[in-house]
Amino acid sequence: MIFLLLLCAASYALGSIPFGLVLTRAAGLGDIRSIGSGNIGATNVLRTGHKGLALATLFLDGFKGTLAVLVARHFGYPAPLCAGFAVFLGHLYPVWLRFKGGKGVATALGVLLAESFPVGLLACATWLVVAFLARYSSLAALIAFLVAPIAGLIFGGRDLCLLALAITCFIYAKHRGNINRLRAGTEPRIGKM
Repeated sequence: MIFLLLLCAASYALGSIPFGLVLTRAAGLGDIRSIGSGNIGATNVLRTGHKGLALATLFLDGFKGTLAVLVARHFGYPAPLCAGFAVFLGHLYPVWLRFKGGKGVATALGVLLAESFPVGLLACATWLVVAFLARYSSLAALIAFLVAPIAGLIFGGRDLCLLALAITCFIYAKHRGNINRLRAGTEPRIGKM
């Protein structure tokens, strides 16, 4: 139990690395939290006009989710599930940023890809299709994470379904403002941010 708590603490610390903030500051763009949505994720980094930085943020935020789960696999069940949730929470509530982090979409997708590749792939594909058709990043995330618990149940069983469902609840909570803007028709589309 103590080891599992230490693993979760390490995963949380990994998740709390704010790559969007680190990369934009390193590029001399200042504090990413002062522009657009004020978020530290790839979508807000894209608002700087630097597609390469946004792509790097997307990759690194996703990779930390994948890395935590892959490392935890060496310690048996239920370590990967616990580490996956902890790294996700670290991104949402990073201690370094007074617990004000990102919305967790890339990190959650990275977690799902490592937990069950079919589940992660289906969630990613859903995001891509909805984003391409509707041009709303937030809507794509919301629909992708509606699909994730169902896919988790089909491809991974009850425990993966519960993990995906818990992640989905946090994703929806973090997207409250986006949901309100989607309803009002004021949510910015991809490419018009």
